This record gives sequence, structure tokens and C-alpha cells, in this order.
Amino acid sequence: MAWSDLSILLTGGTGSFGRAFTEVMLKERKPRKLIIFSRDELKQHEMKLELKAAGFSDGALRFFIGDVRDRDRVARAMNGVDLVVHAAALKHVPACEYNPFEAVQTNIMGAENIINAAIDTGVKRVLALSTDKAVNPVNLYGATKLVAEKLFVQGNAYSGGNGTEFSCVRYGNVIGSRGSIVPLFTKQRQTGKITITDPRMTRFWISLTQGVEFVMNCIDRMRGGEIFVPKIPSMKVLDLAEAIAPGCRVDFIGIRPGEKLHEALLSNDEARHTVDAEGVYIVEPEDPSWGYEVHREGHTLADGFRYTSDMNTEWLSVKDLQTLCGEKAAVHA
Repeated sequence: MAWSDLSILLTGGTGSFGRAFTEVMLKERKPRKLIIFSRDELKQHEMKLELKAAGFSDGALRFFIGDVRDRDRVARAMNGVDLVVHAAALKHVPACEYNPFEAVQTNIMGAENIINAAIDTGVKRVLALSTDKAVNPVNLYGATKLVAEKLFVQGNAYSGGNGTEFSCVRYGNVIGSRGSIVPLFTKQRQTGKITITDPRMTRFWISLTQGVEFVMNCIDRMRGGEIFVPKIPSMKVLDLAEAIAPGCRVDFIGIRPGEKLHEALLSNDEARHTVDAEGVYIVEPEDPSWGYEVHREGHTLADGFRYTSDMNTEWLSVKDLQTLCGEKAAVHA
């Protein structure tokens, strides 16, 4: 089905990803309807004004106030919807550690509500956003996203071979997203001092634009049950500090609870049922019971393969990071 024929529901639609996804949808894909689902009326109002000021027509846009914790409201929002992109989540690690019940309610029970409502209302496809922190998780945020991944993959067994298709995308840190390290370093630069937890730390890195494009490509190729992982570069947090705040003093404050030195996008256990398909790794379901059709393109991975930020073959230099952070600032100026 063409994108122009689709009615799309975007949960967490007023977040960093949601805003970028909405702009690309309205500019390039022009869906029949795009429903922004979130719980903050002020952010919805501000987003609507910003899109209008940028020249985007709001003819296809709908703003729907609701919470993924509320199954009835989720089901009402999905009425007549063809595709759901599930981006709503509590994602800040310290906040999830301090408020574990809230993280479970939104990230796990919210996922269950999305799955059940999509099946009940006849949605054709659901793609959920996940994170590298779901791989071998050491914090509650990562643990809730691991559970959510399992729910979405197995959701295909509940919908059956001819019902709703569920898949996930999993990627690393997004440049300049709300609460990320880029705004923090930019603010700290004014004081002449940058704080870093550990000088050895590395992270995967992806831009909002790349994330949106990756999601759209995965929607086109998903069959239900996959976890799509992009091949993206790594960066050293020390290099990022140098790119954003050259010459500033760096204080090392120690790793916070629930934080890793290096992140992983693929564990060696997952690699056994993963296909390398050029720019993407496709983690296929281990024991599908719903008539899953395997991906024929690409090749299997070597025994013991794992994809971690410290063992990556592609790295961003200080100059690369300066360019990326400069582009991010220009886009959101």
C-alpha cells in the first residue's frame, strides 16, 4: 500500500523523534492521515504552531491526547489506523531507576496495550522503537525495553499469520535529542568545565534524520517478528567533549548507577539468528509460530559475533562530531 493511502498513529509524537518523523512524513510521504498521540497538551499545541510556521499543511494532521497506559484510549486512537509507530516511552535512565513502577507501567504495560489494541482494531503493521540499552541490560530502562521487544515479537503469535504484524527497530544514542549529552555539554561549556563519568566510555551515534529514514525503510521491509539494527558509527565521549567544548576542563565523576562503559546493539547469542543485510542487521525470531517468512537477502554472522560500541569498525572523529553537532544546532535554531 502506498504511503499516501495510509492512516498512521504515532505514539510519543511530540518527542524528538516524533517531531522529526512528522516533518518527513508531511514533506515527503504525505500520508492520508497522521495522528500525533501524546499526553502533553502544551507540547501538542507548540508542535502544531511550529509546523504551521514552517509551512506544513495541517490537513492530514490530527492531535490526540492520551496515554499508552490507557488501553481504551489507545484503542480509540487506533480506529481506522493502518500503521502504528510506537515511540512513547520513559527513557531517562536515572528517572527510571528512581521511579521503577512508572517505567514498568509506561514501557511494558503500555507496550501490551499497543499490541492488544492493534490486534483488536485491525491495524496492519506496528513498528516499535527500542534501544541499545535493551541488550544485556544493566538498568531498569534497558530491562523494560528488553521486555517490550519480547512482547512485540511475540505479539505476532497472538495476531496470527494473517493479522497485525509487529516488529522493532533498535539503535543507539540520538544526536541532540532531549535529555542527551549534547545539550548537557553545550550548557556546561559556558562554565568552562565538562563532566564525564569515565574517559573510556564509548557510544553508538545516529542522527534524528537517519533514525527516521531507518524506521521508514524498516516499515517497508518488515514481515513481523524482526528486530532491525542499523550499522552506525561509534564515538568516544571524550572526543564529543572536545568537539563541543574545546579547551574546557574535564572532570571525571565516575560511572552512574545503571550506566555501561560501552553499549551493545547485538549480543553474541542474538547473532546466531541474525542476518547481515548490507546496512542493517535483521534479528529474526528464534521460534516463530505464525508462519514467519525468513529474509533471504544477506548472510549469517560468524560464530561469536557481537556488535558493541567499543569494537565497531566505524568511528566518528572530533571533526565529524563538530559537523554533526553543528548541523543539529542549525536545524533546531
